[in-house]
Amino acid sequence: MNYAARSLRLRIPRICVAITGTDAAELLDKAEAVLRENSLIELRLDSLKNPVLALPRLRRLIELRPDGVVIATCRRKAAGGNFAGSVEAELEILRKAAEAGCHALDVEIETASTMTAAAWEELRARAAIVLSSHDFKTTAKLEETFARMRIYPADFYKVAGTANSLHDNVAMIRFLEEHGSEYPMVGMCMGEQGMLSRVLSIRAGAAFTFGSAGQGKETAPGQPTYRELRDFYRVEQIEPVTKVYGVAGDPIAHSMSPWVMNSAFRRENVNAVYLPLHAKTLEDLLSTITDLPLNGASITIPYKEAVVEHLDNSDVLTQKTGACNTIVRGKDGGLFGFNTDVYGIIAALESRVTLQGARVLVLGAGGAARAAVFSLRDKGADVSILNRTPARAQTLAKQSGAKIVKRSELPKLSFDVIFNATPVGLSPDKNTPLEENEINTVWVFDSVYNPIETRLIKLAQAKGCGTISGAEMFVHQAARQFEIWTNKPAPLDGIRQVLLRQLGAVGVEGMAPIPTVVNPKGKAVAANSASAVASESDAAKPAEAKPEARVAEKPGKAPAKAPLETAVKVTAKAIPVKVVSAKAAPVKAVAAKTAPVVAKNAPGKAAPARVAAKPVGKPVKAVAKVTGKSAAKPAPKKAAAKPAAKKKAGKKK
Repeated sequence: MNYAARSLRLRIPRICVAITGTDAAELLDKAEAVLRENSLIELRLDSLKNPVLALPRLRRLIELRPDGVVIATCRRKAAGGNFAGSVEAELEILRKAAEAGCHALDVEIETASTMTAAAWEELRARAAIVLSSHDFKTTAKLEETFARMRIYPADFYKVAGTANSLHDNVAMIRFLEEHGSEYPMVGMCMGEQGMLSRVLSIRAGAAFTFGSAGQGKETAPGQPTYRELRDFYRVEQIEPVTKVYGVAGDPIAHSMSPWVMNSAFRRENVNAVYLPLHAKTLEDLLSTITDLPLNGASITIPYKEAVVEHLDNSDVLTQKTGACNTIVRGKDGGLFGFNTDVYGIIAALESRVTLQGARVLVLGAGGAARAAVFSLRDKGADVSILNRTPARAQTLAKQSGAKIVKRSELPKLSFDVIFNATPVGLSPDKNTPLEENEINTVWVFDSVYNPIETRLIKLAQAKGCGTISGAEMFVHQAARQFEIWTNKPAPLDGIRQVLLRQLGAVGVEGMAPIPTVVNPKGKAVAANSASAVASESDAAKPAEAKPEARVAEKPGKAPAKAPLETAVKVTAKAIPVKVVSAKAAPVKAVAAKTAPVVAKNAPGKAAPARVAAKPVGKPVKAVAKVTGKSAAKPAPKKAAAKPAAKKKAGKKK
């Protein structure tokens, strides 16, 4: 008996890197490079035309790296590999690989079933055996397959299926939990929907999981790289108490949420992992959340509205908008819904645009659009809706008090903000929801964040409009989700840095970073735009005093109060989850003497007004400082009378 091989399970790491090559030199060069970072590798000898030629150098590699653990595989085409030889030829290569020093041999159940008991024991005496079964179509009949495999004594039993739904991962994980304590198991689902089991199989009791040597070097469908498993999903730290979250939608491959959330968990030392959940049906998603179970999920297209009726409770914003993008699973199994899209939209807009009275066009009528329409209406904005399905737009307009417009009317209309709440422009789609002649606005806000510069954003910038990338909305809503799930303040700057790095927007050597916010060009800024007051170009020029240009306020009436909070407070009294509210940023007062005053003009022809030489009506006492804690109070009548008295005295002199 090979006692050294029997001790393998005591010293192997949790990630096995599968390596292929076009020739022996390439295969072993890759192996040597990977062994510097990960001590467990699988050499796919069946990827070589003549596997025997690699064995002499393989022996030298193993002698130089005694800390490494090498599994040799020579899988025949009938079992899903590339080796075109017979069963006996396969076994002969595996025997020679063991003689070269390989610590373990991967043998398919189809090959094992052709061997006699004596031949099987003779092979086991040479090296440890990983007895494997691969189903490239389904994840069915797991128990039946394992019953066939148990006949053959092995050091590891590897069962791989193919996920055709998210819930197939649940079946695999339950299978591992059932047998992992009695047998040394390795199990996973292949395919894009199989990521759950590839990462969580460790938590279910699997000895290790598989990763590729790099992007484009996968040996099975849906296989992540070993660095992603190690650094990104942190599988080496996963344990039974590790919490599991994910982003669910269809499609989901474009999402940056796993990168952002896993980085935030690691940064804040949260024992949790965040996974992509490609759910092709809502029923599949809900059953996976309940049966796995998941601790929470981010909900994206197309389930934000449909999931609401399946929630046990929700916050006020979810109830009002009829859309949910954040789920928390309670200890009793109940599902609680939140809407953090509202927070993301308002936080990105309010610091740049005075929303009270702003004319806003919302494109779309889905979950993100509903969040935008209701939150903007609450802020006093005049909202119009454009959707390719008029019936949905009419329903939303009626519920929110907004208006609907036809696309044919857009060239004649102008707005302060156009907000794209549709997925048009999402990578790899290069289309735009509006053409150049339809973009008559001060600001364009695109909810799409991948890429940073969508075609809509580029068209708007070419016309001199200010632009806000969906990255701004994404960062703020993701931070809110993190706080809801962890009861910790979100690392906002860290979230932003990770997102921009993954999108390639931070800039590389010789290239400038891609901005997520670009201010409007020139002076074509609407009266209610905050950028009109804070514009550097306008502030640099002193205002001309002309009697014919008057301040756009009625005589004796104090100017409207500016919004004091830049964050949306999410109330969730009925939900047993502590929500950390973001503190409102203080709003700096603008000096009345130096800031240019902007008057409203006709739609699409906004231009800065000039300050009158003499004040019109009774002077109003300026508020010196505004804080985010309380609204500015009007001056008492007695205090207001003093400057008036001084004015009369001045006239007499």
